[in-house]
Amino acid sequence: MEYAAERVAQVRDDPAGRLRLLDELYRDGVAGRQAYLPYRRAAAAFMAWQLRRRLLDPPDGPSPGSPWWRAVNERLLRDGWEARARAAGCGGPPPSPSTAAALAFITRPTARSWYRAHNASIAAAYLDHHDLARAEGRVERFFLNVVLIRVMYAHAMVAAPRLALGWLGPAAPLLGDPRLGMTGIFLSLSRILPDRYPLDDDVERLVAIEHGFGHLVDFGVIQPRLARLYAWSAVQLGVPELRGLVEDGIPTYAWSPADTVPWTPRPSRAARVARRVVR
Repeated sequence: MEYAAERVAQVRDDPAGRLRLLDELYRDGVAGRQAYLPYRRAAAAFMAWQLRRRLLDPPDGPSPGSPWWRAVNERLLRDGWEARARAAGCGGPPPSPSTAAALAFITRPTARSWYRAHNASIAAAYLDHHDLARAEGRVERFFLNVVLIRVMYAHAMVAAPRLALGWLGPAAPLLGDPRLGMTGIFLSLSRILPDRYPLDDDVERLVAIEHGFGHLVDFGVIQPRLARLYAWSAVQLGVPELRGLVEDGIPTYAWSPADTVPWTPRPSRAARVARRVVR
């Protein structure tokens, strides 16, 4: 839709403008409905992290941003604004499944519909921009996979609690609710990733210093259920190609399945306990 494309084009080289456009998308509402305003927290936290790393900076600036991150962020904004225009009575049917998911969230805001809308746009953007991802450095490509895993897992926490946390499943929807700020644990990597782009540190060093809650979640809880998580997300988002982005427990988005070392660190004691407890 031209309206959405124009709104996004106006802020393409204005990182702060992108955040304002996201804020407007959630704050202004449609026909007085603002039930989805509380969900702004998770979306804004994710974009603010991108701004801190300067991932969205203009390509011709003193510190060029990431072509891949800029394209993925643009898809999220465009889907949201296309859905909002249709909710307001403009245009015809949604032009893509990800826009339809965003419209479903606007129509009936819930934690499940927010994750489905957000992750449908993310998955579509990942697949559309595989070529840009391959041009990123090894460290960045590793964390592109980590981000995808974490957003899918956060979705599973509210929509498939048993898959996410086993017998502790009843607690999962509350822990994963995007309105409560807990998703920052899963969507933000700021504790281990420096606030800069591109990264020049080796992946193994960054993985090694994550021995904390992030390591426990990634390698104690999520890693043992990776194949099921990708398969479940493929069905939930209507993106069957997601199934092909993991091979023998190794995520393979712009990543060789033969490069296993960063994905198989020695689990911390807490992670080993988590594997036994959260089966």
